[in-house]
Amino acid sequence: MTYDQQILQVLTEAGECGVSVQAIAKHVYNMNCTFFVQLDFEEIRTYVQQYLLRNSKSQQSLIESTGRRGYYRLNTEGSADARQLLLQFRDGKEEEREDEKPQQDLSLDLFA
Repeated sequence: MTYDQQILQVLTEAGECGVSVQAIAKHVYNMNCTFFVQLDFEEIRTYVQQYLLRNSKSQQSLIESTGRRGYYRLNTEGSADARQLLLQFRDGKEEEREDEKPQQDLSLDLFA
């Protein structure tokens, strides 16, 4: 998954309230950091900030500012693509939940 897709996923999960650039950057950073790969947080934050600014310029854009400085959300009113993204991410989560089976308790009873 690319940074762009991860940013859109975070914005989808945030909903109508929106989320700050800093919080989006932390989520993207945590999605990509592993024990063996350490990324520079400032580079990711700069990328996220530039991506959000670039994609929130027009009226028909996928992303819009919430009115608070540094907070963004998906533009569900002006963009059919944003509404489609909401549906895709929600459908993907439901499929994941259906696949999960409740785990059985296989521990031994010490007092039996």
